[in-house]
Amino acid sequence: MRRAQLSFGDGLIAEEVSDLREDWMEHADRVLADEEIVAAVYDALAKRHPKSRSRGRFGAPAEVVLRLLVLKHIRNLSYAALEREVRANLVYRDFTRVGGGKMPDAKTMGRWGLAIGPQVLRQIHDQMVKIAHDNGVVAGRRMRVDTTVVETNIHHPTDSTLLGDGVRVLPRTMKKITDIAGAVGTKLRDRSRSVKLRLFEIARIARTKGPLNRDRLQQRYRRLLNTTSRVVGQAKRFSKEISQGVKRSTDVLQQIALEGLRKELDRMVPLVRRVMRQTRARIFDGDTHVEDKILSVFEPSTEVIRKGKAGKPNEFGKMIKLQEAENQIIVDYEVYTRRPNNSDLLIPSIAAHQAKLGRVPRLVATDAGFYSARNEAAAKAMGVKRVCIPNRSSKSIERKREQKKRWFRNGQKWRTGCEGRISVVKRRNGLDRCRYKGDEGMQRWVGLGVISDNLINIGRAMSKQAAP
Repeated sequence: MRRAQLSFGDGLIAEEVSDLREDWMEHADRVLADEEIVAAVYDALAKRHPKSRSRGRFGAPAEVVLRLLVLKHIRNLSYAALEREVRANLVYRDFTRVGGGKMPDAKTMGRWGLAIGPQVLRQIHDQMVKIAHDNGVVAGRRMRVDTTVVETNIHHPTDSTLLGDGVRVLPRTMKKITDIAGAVGTKLRDRSRSVKLRLFEIARIARTKGPLNRDRLQQRYRRLLNTTSRVVGQAKRFSKEISQGVKRSTDVLQQIALEGLRKELDRMVPLVRRVMRQTRARIFDGDTHVEDKILSVFEPSTEVIRKGKAGKPNEFGKMIKLQEAENQIIVDYEVYTRRPNNSDLLIPSIAAHQAKLGRVPRLVATDAGFYSARNEAAAKAMGVKRVCIPNRSSKSIERKREQKKRWFRNGQKWRTGCEGRISVVKRRNGLDRCRYKGDEGMQRWVGLGVISDNLINIGRAMSKQAAP
Protein backbone atom coordinates (compact mmCIF):
# COMPACT_ATOMS: atom_id res chain seq x y z
CA MET A 1 0.00 0.00 0.00
CA ARG A 2 2.78 2.44 0.86
CA ARG A 3 6.53 2.78 0.50
CA ALA A 4 7.89 1.03 3.56
CA GLN A 5 11.56 1.99 3.11
CA LEU A 6 12.52 5.59 2.31
CA SER A 7 15.85 6.36 0.67
CA PHE A 8 18.41 8.98 1.59
CA GLY A 9 17.34 11.04 -1.43
CA ASP A 10 13.73 11.23 -0.19
CA GLY A 11 14.78 13.15 2.90
CA LEU A 12 16.84 15.59 0.87
CA ILE A 13 13.95 16.22 -1.55
CA ALA A 14 11.39 16.73 1.26
CA GLU A 15 13.63 19.27 2.99
CA GLU A 16 14.40 21.12 -0.23
CA VAL A 17 10.77 21.54 -1.42
CA SER A 18 9.04 22.18 1.91
CA ASP A 19 8.54 25.89 1.11
CA LEU A 20 7.84 25.42 -2.63
CA ARG A 21 4.52 23.61 -2.36
CA GLU A 22 1.26 25.34 -3.27
CA ASP A 23 -1.11 26.18 -0.41
CA TRP A 24 -3.57 23.39 -1.17
CA MET A 25 -0.93 20.64 -1.47
CA GLU A 26 -0.25 20.20 2.24
CA HIS A 27 -3.90 19.50 3.11
CA ALA A 28 -4.53 17.55 -0.09
CA ASP A 29 -1.59 15.37 0.88
CA ARG A 30 -3.36 14.38 4.10
CA VAL A 31 -6.60 13.65 2.22
CA LEU A 32 -4.82 11.31 -0.20
CA ALA A 33 -3.13 9.56 2.75
CA ASP A 34 -6.53 8.40 4.07
CA GLU A 35 -6.49 4.68 4.81
CA GLU A 36 -9.75 3.85 2.99
CA ILE A 37 -8.75 5.70 -0.18
CA VAL A 38 -5.35 3.96 -0.41
CA ALA A 39 -6.94 0.59 0.43
CA ALA A 40 -9.45 0.98 -2.44
CA VAL A 41 -6.61 1.52 -4.91
CA TYR A 42 -4.62 -1.38 -3.43
CA ASP A 43 -7.58 -3.78 -3.81
CA ALA A 44 -8.12 -2.67 -7.43
CA LEU A 45 -4.46 -3.27 -8.32
CA ALA A 46 -4.53 -6.67 -6.61
CA LYS A 47 -7.40 -7.83 -8.87
CA ARG A 48 -5.55 -7.39 -12.17
CA HIS A 49 -4.51 -11.07 -12.13
CA PRO A 50 -5.80 -13.98 -10.02
CA LYS A 51 -2.60 -14.22 -7.93
CA SER A 52 -1.33 -10.66 -8.02
CA ARG A 53 -1.07 -10.56 -4.23
CA SER A 54 1.21 -13.59 -3.91
CA ARG A 55 3.20 -14.00 -7.15
CA GLY A 56 5.48 -11.91 -9.32
CA ARG A 57 7.69 -9.00 -8.44
CA PHE A 58 6.55 -6.20 -6.19
CA GLY A 59 4.53 -3.52 -7.98
CA ALA A 60 4.41 0.20 -7.32
CA PRO A 61 2.76 1.11 -3.99
CA ALA A 62 -0.93 2.00 -4.16
CA GLU A 63 -0.36 5.52 -2.81
CA VAL A 64 2.14 6.26 -5.61
CA VAL A 65 -0.32 5.00 -8.26
CA LEU A 66 -3.15 7.12 -6.86
CA ARG A 67 -1.10 10.30 -6.59
CA LEU A 68 0.33 9.98 -10.10
CA LEU A 69 -3.13 9.51 -11.64
CA VAL A 70 -4.54 12.44 -9.66
CA LEU A 71 -1.61 14.70 -10.59
CA LYS A 72 -2.12 13.81 -14.26
CA HIS A 73 -5.65 15.25 -14.14
CA ILE A 74 -4.80 18.16 -11.84
CA ARG A 75 -2.35 19.43 -14.47
CA ASN A 76 -4.26 17.96 -17.48
CA LEU A 77 -1.20 16.08 -18.78
CA SER A 78 -0.76 13.07 -21.00
CA TYR A 79 0.98 10.02 -19.56
CA ALA A 80 4.17 10.86 -21.48
CA ALA A 81 4.12 14.47 -20.25
CA LEU A 82 3.40 13.26 -16.70
CA GLU A 83 6.46 11.00 -16.79
CA ARG A 84 8.65 13.85 -18.02
CA GLU A 85 7.31 16.43 -15.55
CA VAL A 86 7.59 14.23 -12.45
CA ARG A 87 11.12 13.15 -13.38
CA ALA A 88 12.21 16.79 -13.64
CA ASN A 89 10.23 18.38 -10.76
CA LEU A 90 11.21 17.83 -7.12
CA VAL A 91 7.86 19.12 -5.82
CA TYR A 92 5.99 16.56 -7.93
CA ARG A 93 8.38 13.80 -6.82
CA ASP A 94 7.65 14.63 -3.19
CA PHE A 95 3.87 14.98 -3.70
CA THR A 96 3.54 11.68 -5.58
CA ARG A 97 5.83 9.79 -3.14
CA VAL A 98 8.16 8.81 -5.97
CA GLY A 99 10.91 10.62 -4.09
CA GLY A 100 14.41 9.64 -5.12
CA GLY A 101 13.23 6.40 -6.73
CA LYS A 102 12.83 5.51 -10.40
CA MET A 103 9.90 7.13 -12.17
CA PRO A 104 7.49 4.60 -13.80
CA ASP A 105 7.16 4.91 -17.57
CA ALA A 106 4.07 6.12 -19.43
CA LYS A 107 2.86 2.66 -20.55
CA THR A 108 2.95 1.35 -16.99
CA MET A 109 0.88 4.30 -15.77
CA GLY A 110 -1.59 3.70 -18.60
CA ARG A 111 -2.13 0.13 -17.36
CA TRP A 112 -2.70 1.48 -13.84
CA GLY A 113 -5.34 3.82 -15.21
CA LEU A 114 -7.22 0.87 -16.71
CA ALA A 115 -7.01 -1.07 -13.43
CA ILE A 116 -8.55 1.78 -11.41
CA GLY A 117 -12.07 1.46 -12.77
CA PRO A 118 -15.17 3.69 -12.40
CA GLN A 119 -16.41 1.90 -9.26
CA VAL A 120 -13.11 2.46 -7.46
CA LEU A 121 -13.10 6.13 -8.45
CA ARG A 122 -16.66 6.51 -7.18
CA GLN A 123 -15.56 4.98 -3.87
CA ILE A 124 -12.59 7.39 -3.65
CA HIS A 125 -14.82 10.38 -4.44
CA ASP A 126 -17.38 9.44 -1.77
CA GLN A 127 -14.63 9.08 0.83
CA MET A 128 -13.20 12.49 -0.10
CA VAL A 129 -16.64 14.09 0.31
CA LYS A 130 -16.93 12.41 3.72
CA ILE A 131 -13.52 13.80 4.74
CA ALA A 132 -14.58 17.28 3.60
CA HIS A 133 -17.79 16.97 5.63
CA ASP A 134 -15.98 15.75 8.74
CA ASN A 135 -13.54 18.69 8.56
CA GLY A 136 -16.27 21.31 8.19
CA VAL A 137 -15.49 22.13 4.55
CA VAL A 138 -19.00 21.04 3.49
CA ALA A 139 -22.04 21.51 5.72
CA GLY A 140 -24.76 20.58 3.20
CA ARG A 141 -27.02 23.59 3.78
CA ARG A 142 -26.96 24.60 0.11
CA MET A 143 -27.02 22.67 -3.16
CA ARG A 144 -26.67 23.66 -6.80
CA VAL A 145 -26.67 21.38 -9.82
CA ASP A 146 -26.09 21.74 -13.55
CA THR A 147 -25.37 19.58 -16.59
CA THR A 148 -22.75 19.87 -19.32
CA VAL A 149 -21.29 17.86 -22.19
CA VAL A 150 -17.91 16.09 -22.24
CA GLU A 151 -16.99 15.51 -25.85
CA THR A 152 -15.59 12.21 -27.07
CA ASN A 153 -12.29 12.26 -28.95
CA ILE A 154 -13.69 12.14 -32.50
CA HIS A 155 -13.54 14.29 -35.61
CA HIS A 156 -16.60 16.16 -36.86
CA PRO A 157 -18.88 13.41 -38.20
CA THR A 158 -19.95 13.45 -41.85
CA ASP A 159 -21.18 10.45 -43.80
CA SER A 160 -18.25 10.50 -46.23
CA THR A 161 -15.55 10.70 -43.54
CA LEU A 162 -17.23 7.93 -41.51
CA LEU A 163 -17.20 5.68 -44.58
CA GLY A 164 -13.56 6.65 -45.09
CA ASP A 165 -12.77 5.64 -41.49
CA GLY A 166 -14.31 2.22 -42.03
CA VAL A 167 -12.45 1.63 -45.32
CA ARG A 168 -9.19 2.70 -43.68
CA VAL A 169 -9.53 0.40 -40.65
CA LEU A 170 -10.82 -2.79 -42.33
CA PRO A 171 -7.98 -3.17 -44.91
CA ARG A 172 -5.44 -2.36 -42.22
CA THR A 173 -6.77 -5.25 -40.11
CA MET A 174 -6.90 -7.57 -43.12
CA LYS A 175 -3.29 -6.70 -43.98
CA LYS A 176 -2.23 -7.83 -40.50
CA ILE A 177 -4.12 -11.09 -41.06
CA THR A 178 -2.33 -11.62 -44.39
CA ASP A 179 1.06 -11.00 -42.77
CA ILE A 180 0.34 -13.78 -40.24
CA ALA A 181 -1.56 -16.35 -42.36
CA GLY A 182 0.10 -15.74 -45.72
CA ALA A 183 -1.53 -15.59 -49.16
CA VAL A 184 -4.10 -18.35 -48.61
CA GLY A 185 -7.83 -18.01 -49.20
CA THR A 186 -9.20 -14.62 -50.20
CA LYS A 187 -6.59 -12.23 -51.58
CA LEU A 188 -6.41 -8.77 -50.08
CA ARG A 189 -7.28 -5.90 -52.40
CA ASP A 190 -6.56 -2.47 -50.98
CA ARG A 191 -9.10 0.11 -52.18
CA SER A 192 -7.90 2.92 -49.94
CA ARG A 193 -6.62 5.08 -52.83
CA SER A 194 -9.91 5.07 -54.74
CA VAL A 195 -11.84 5.86 -51.56
CA LYS A 196 -9.50 8.76 -50.82
CA LEU A 197 -10.19 10.17 -54.30
CA ARG A 198 -13.95 9.88 -53.76
CA LEU A 199 -13.65 11.73 -50.45
CA PHE A 200 -11.73 14.57 -52.12
CA GLU A 201 -14.38 14.83 -54.84
CA ILE A 202 -17.25 14.92 -52.32
CA ALA A 203 -15.50 17.58 -50.26
CA ARG A 204 -14.85 19.66 -53.39
CA ILE A 205 -18.49 19.48 -54.50
CA ALA A 206 -19.75 20.31 -51.00
CA ARG A 207 -17.51 23.41 -50.84
CA THR A 208 -18.57 24.89 -54.17
CA LYS A 209 -20.34 28.23 -54.04
CA GLY A 210 -23.89 28.62 -55.24
CA PRO A 211 -26.62 25.95 -55.21
CA LEU A 212 -25.46 22.43 -54.40
CA ASN A 213 -25.24 20.09 -57.39
CA ARG A 214 -27.12 17.13 -55.88
CA ASP A 215 -26.79 14.93 -58.97
CA ARG A 216 -22.99 15.09 -58.94
CA LEU A 217 -22.94 14.57 -55.15
CA GLN A 218 -25.20 11.51 -55.38
CA GLN A 219 -23.05 10.09 -58.16
CA ARG A 220 -19.87 10.36 -56.06
CA TYR A 221 -21.61 8.93 -52.99
CA ARG A 222 -22.90 6.02 -55.07
CA ARG A 223 -19.33 5.18 -56.09
CA LEU A 224 -18.10 5.54 -52.49
CA LEU A 225 -20.85 3.25 -51.17
CA ASN A 226 -20.11 0.68 -53.88
CA THR A 227 -16.41 0.59 -52.93
CA THR A 228 -17.22 0.44 -49.21
CA SER A 229 -19.61 -2.47 -49.83
CA ARG A 230 -16.84 -4.40 -51.58
CA VAL A 231 -14.46 -3.79 -48.67
CA VAL A 232 -17.09 -4.97 -46.17
CA GLY A 233 -17.73 -8.12 -48.20
CA GLN A 234 -14.02 -8.88 -48.29
CA ALA A 235 -13.75 -8.39 -44.51
CA LYS A 236 -16.63 -10.84 -43.95
CA ARG A 237 -14.88 -13.45 -46.11
CA PHE A 238 -11.63 -12.96 -44.15
CA SER A 239 -13.49 -13.48 -40.86
CA LYS A 240 -15.24 -16.61 -42.17
CA GLU A 241 -11.99 -18.14 -43.42
CA ILE A 242 -10.30 -17.60 -40.04
CA SER A 243 -13.17 -19.33 -38.22
CA GLN A 244 -13.10 -22.22 -40.74
CA GLY A 245 -9.33 -22.64 -40.40
CA VAL A 246 -8.44 -21.61 -43.97
CA LYS A 247 -6.38 -18.70 -42.69
CA ARG A 248 -4.39 -20.01 -39.75
CA SER A 249 -0.94 -20.17 -38.20
CA THR A 250 1.04 -23.05 -36.76
CA ASP A 251 2.36 -20.82 -33.99
CA VAL A 252 0.05 -20.70 -30.97
CA LEU A 253 0.64 -17.04 -30.20
CA GLN A 254 0.12 -16.05 -33.83
CA GLN A 255 -3.13 -18.02 -33.89
CA ILE A 256 -4.34 -16.13 -30.81
CA ALA A 257 -3.48 -12.89 -32.60
CA LEU A 258 -5.51 -14.06 -35.61
CA GLU A 259 -8.54 -14.68 -33.40
CA GLY A 260 -8.20 -11.20 -31.95
CA LEU A 261 -8.07 -9.68 -35.45
CA ARG A 262 -11.15 -11.69 -36.45
CA LYS A 263 -13.05 -10.26 -33.49
CA GLU A 264 -11.95 -6.77 -34.55
CA LEU A 265 -13.38 -7.39 -38.04
CA ASP A 266 -16.63 -8.73 -36.56
CA ARG A 267 -16.92 -5.64 -34.38
CA MET A 268 -16.19 -3.12 -37.14
CA VAL A 269 -18.24 -4.58 -40.00
CA PRO A 270 -21.71 -3.96 -38.40
CA LEU A 271 -20.67 -0.37 -37.57
CA VAL A 272 -19.63 0.33 -41.17
CA ARG A 273 -22.89 -1.18 -42.44
CA ARG A 274 -24.85 1.13 -40.13
CA VAL A 275 -22.95 4.09 -41.60
CA MET A 276 -23.80 2.86 -45.11
CA ARG A 277 -27.48 2.58 -44.22
CA GLN A 278 -27.71 6.09 -42.77
CA THR A 279 -25.75 7.52 -45.74
CA ARG A 280 -28.20 6.02 -48.25
CA ALA A 281 -31.14 7.33 -46.22
CA ARG A 282 -29.76 10.90 -46.10
CA ILE A 283 -28.30 11.25 -49.60
CA PHE A 284 -30.90 9.40 -51.67
CA ASP A 285 -34.06 9.59 -49.53
CA GLY A 286 -33.50 12.90 -47.70
CA ASP A 287 -34.03 11.26 -44.27
CA THR A 288 -31.75 12.93 -41.70
CA HIS A 289 -33.37 11.32 -38.64
CA VAL A 290 -32.31 7.71 -39.10
CA GLU A 291 -32.96 5.42 -36.15
CA ASP A 292 -29.82 4.15 -34.35
CA LYS A 293 -27.64 6.80 -36.02
CA ILE A 294 -23.89 6.42 -35.51
CA LEU A 295 -21.49 9.37 -35.23
CA SER A 296 -18.15 7.53 -35.01
CA VAL A 297 -16.96 4.00 -35.75
CA PHE A 298 -14.41 4.35 -32.94
CA GLU A 299 -16.82 5.75 -30.29
CA PRO A 300 -20.19 4.33 -31.39
CA SER A 301 -22.01 5.44 -28.22
CA THR A 302 -21.39 9.15 -28.95
CA GLU A 303 -24.51 11.31 -28.92
CA VAL A 304 -25.20 14.64 -30.59
CA ILE A 305 -26.37 17.04 -27.86
CA ARG A 306 -27.75 20.53 -28.36
CA LYS A 307 -27.46 22.81 -25.33
CA GLY A 308 -28.47 26.05 -27.06
CA LYS A 309 -24.96 27.51 -27.38
CA ALA A 310 -24.55 30.02 -30.19
CA GLY A 311 -20.86 29.25 -30.71
CA LYS A 312 -21.28 25.46 -30.52
CA PRO A 313 -24.85 24.43 -31.42
CA ASN A 314 -23.98 20.72 -31.68
CA GLU A 315 -21.72 18.87 -29.25
CA PHE A 316 -20.68 15.24 -29.73
CA GLY A 317 -20.15 13.31 -26.52
CA LYS A 318 -21.93 12.43 -23.29
CA MET A 319 -23.96 14.52 -20.86
CA ILE A 320 -22.74 14.67 -17.26
CA LYS A 321 -24.21 16.10 -14.07
CA LEU A 322 -22.15 18.09 -11.55
CA GLN A 323 -23.74 18.74 -8.15
CA GLU A 324 -22.08 21.12 -5.66
CA ALA A 325 -22.38 22.27 -2.06
CA GLU A 326 -20.43 24.89 -0.09
CA ASN A 327 -16.83 25.80 -1.01
CA GLN A 328 -17.33 24.56 -4.59
CA ILE A 329 -17.09 20.90 -3.54
CA ILE A 330 -18.67 18.52 -6.08
CA VAL A 331 -20.77 16.23 -3.91
CA ASP A 332 -22.06 14.02 -6.72
CA TYR A 333 -21.43 13.47 -10.42
CA GLU A 334 -23.03 11.24 -13.04
CA VAL A 335 -22.27 10.22 -16.64
CA TYR A 336 -25.46 9.40 -18.56
CA THR A 337 -25.55 6.72 -21.27
CA ARG A 338 -28.53 8.52 -22.83
CA ARG A 339 -29.26 12.21 -22.47
CA PRO A 340 -32.02 12.67 -19.85
CA ASN A 341 -34.37 15.59 -19.37
CA ASN A 342 -32.95 18.04 -16.80
CA SER A 343 -36.26 18.17 -14.94
CA ASP A 344 -35.92 14.43 -14.18
CA LEU A 345 -32.62 14.96 -12.33
CA LEU A 346 -33.61 17.32 -9.50
CA ILE A 347 -35.22 14.91 -7.01
CA PRO A 348 -32.51 12.19 -7.41
CA SER A 349 -29.89 14.93 -6.86
CA ILE A 350 -31.52 16.01 -3.58
CA ALA A 351 -31.68 12.37 -2.49
CA ALA A 352 -27.95 11.91 -3.31
CA HIS A 353 -27.13 15.07 -1.34
CA GLN A 354 -29.04 13.74 1.67
CA ALA A 355 -27.40 10.30 1.44
CA LYS A 356 -23.85 11.70 1.32
CA LEU A 357 -24.11 14.63 3.75
CA GLY A 358 -26.80 13.35 6.10
CA ARG A 359 -29.23 16.25 5.66
CA VAL A 360 -31.59 17.81 3.14
CA PRO A 361 -30.28 21.16 1.83
CA ARG A 362 -32.03 24.28 3.03
CA LEU A 363 -31.55 25.97 -0.37
CA VAL A 364 -31.64 24.28 -3.78
CA ALA A 365 -30.64 26.48 -6.74
CA THR A 366 -30.70 25.41 -10.39
CA ASP A 367 -31.50 26.94 -13.75
CA ALA A 368 -34.91 27.02 -15.44
CA GLY A 369 -34.33 23.70 -17.21
CA PHE A 370 -34.87 21.84 -13.91
CA TYR A 371 -38.21 23.51 -13.16
CA SER A 372 -41.55 21.78 -12.99
CA ALA A 373 -44.41 22.24 -10.55
CA ARG A 374 -44.08 18.58 -9.55
CA ASN A 375 -40.35 19.02 -8.82
CA GLU A 376 -40.97 22.09 -6.70
CA ALA A 377 -43.68 20.36 -4.67
CA ALA A 378 -41.59 17.19 -4.23
CA ALA A 379 -38.53 19.16 -3.10
CA LYS A 380 -40.56 21.02 -0.48
CA ALA A 381 -42.10 17.73 0.67
CA MET A 382 -38.56 16.36 1.19
CA GLY A 383 -37.78 19.26 3.53
CA VAL A 384 -36.16 21.88 1.28
CA LYS A 385 -37.10 25.30 2.67
CA ARG A 386 -36.21 27.42 -0.35
CA VAL A 387 -36.48 26.05 -3.88
CA CYS A 388 -34.70 28.61 -6.06
CA ILE A 389 -35.63 27.51 -9.60
CA PRO A 390 -36.93 30.18 -12.02
CA ASN A 391 -40.09 29.57 -14.03
CA ARG A 392 -39.63 31.63 -17.19
CA SER A 393 -42.99 30.69 -18.75
CA SER A 394 -45.14 31.66 -15.76
CA LYS A 395 -47.66 34.50 -16.15
CA SER A 396 -48.70 34.46 -12.50
CA ILE A 397 -48.20 37.80 -10.74
CA GLU A 398 -47.53 36.02 -7.42
CA ARG A 399 -44.86 33.83 -9.03
CA LYS A 400 -43.11 36.83 -10.63
CA ARG A 401 -43.22 38.67 -7.32
CA GLU A 402 -41.71 35.59 -5.59
CA GLN A 403 -38.85 35.47 -8.09
CA LYS A 404 -37.99 39.11 -7.40
CA LYS A 405 -37.47 38.60 -3.68
CA ARG A 406 -33.99 39.09 -2.27
CA TRP A 407 -33.46 35.47 -1.21
CA PHE A 408 -34.42 34.25 -4.68
CA ARG A 409 -32.11 36.68 -6.47
CA ASN A 410 -29.24 35.85 -4.08
CA GLY A 411 -29.83 32.15 -4.66
CA GLN A 412 -29.65 32.62 -8.42
CA LYS A 413 -26.45 34.63 -8.07
CA TRP A 414 -24.94 31.74 -6.13
CA ARG A 415 -26.25 29.29 -8.73
CA THR A 416 -24.27 30.97 -11.51
CA GLY A 417 -21.14 29.61 -9.80
CA CYS A 418 -22.07 26.28 -11.48
CA GLU A 419 -21.15 27.83 -14.83
CA GLY A 420 -17.78 28.89 -13.45
CA ARG A 421 -17.15 25.45 -11.96
CA ILE A 422 -17.93 23.78 -15.30
CA SER A 423 -15.57 26.19 -17.07
CA VAL A 424 -12.76 25.46 -14.59
CA VAL A 425 -13.03 21.66 -14.73
CA LYS A 426 -13.04 21.85 -18.52
CA ARG A 427 -10.01 24.12 -18.81
CA ARG A 428 -7.95 22.93 -15.84
CA ASN A 429 -8.94 19.28 -15.42
CA GLY A 430 -9.59 18.36 -19.05
CA LEU A 431 -13.35 17.72 -18.99
CA ASP A 432 -13.79 19.51 -22.30
CA ARG A 433 -12.80 16.34 -24.21
CA CYS A 434 -12.35 12.76 -23.02
CA ARG A 435 -9.08 11.15 -24.11
CA TYR A 436 -9.95 7.65 -22.84
CA LYS A 437 -11.82 5.15 -25.01
CA GLY A 438 -15.28 3.65 -24.55
CA ASP A 439 -18.05 4.23 -22.04
CA GLU A 440 -15.90 3.02 -19.16
CA GLY A 441 -13.12 5.33 -20.28
CA MET A 442 -15.54 8.28 -20.21
CA GLN A 443 -16.53 7.41 -16.64
CA ARG A 444 -12.88 7.13 -15.57
CA TRP A 445 -12.00 10.44 -17.23
CA VAL A 446 -14.88 12.31 -15.56
CA GLY A 447 -14.28 10.62 -12.19
CA LEU A 448 -10.58 11.53 -12.11
CA GLY A 449 -11.35 15.09 -13.24
CA VAL A 450 -13.92 15.56 -10.46
CA ILE A 451 -11.61 14.02 -7.83
CA SER A 452 -8.76 16.32 -8.92
CA ASP A 453 -10.95 19.43 -8.77
CA ASN A 454 -12.32 18.45 -5.35
CA LEU A 455 -8.83 17.83 -4.02
CA ILE A 456 -7.71 21.36 -4.91
CA ASN A 457 -10.85 22.97 -3.45
CA ILE A 458 -10.71 20.89 -0.25
CA GLY A 459 -7.04 21.81 0.18
CA ARG A 460 -7.74 25.51 -0.31
CA ALA A 461 -10.71 25.50 2.09
CA MET A 462 -8.74 23.69 4.79
CA SER A 463 -5.83 26.08 4.24
CA LYS A 464 -8.16 29.03 4.89
CA GLN A 465 -9.47 27.35 8.05
CA ALA A 466 -5.93 26.85 9.34
CA ALA A 467 -4.89 30.46 8.58
CA PRO A 468 -4.82 32.83 11.60
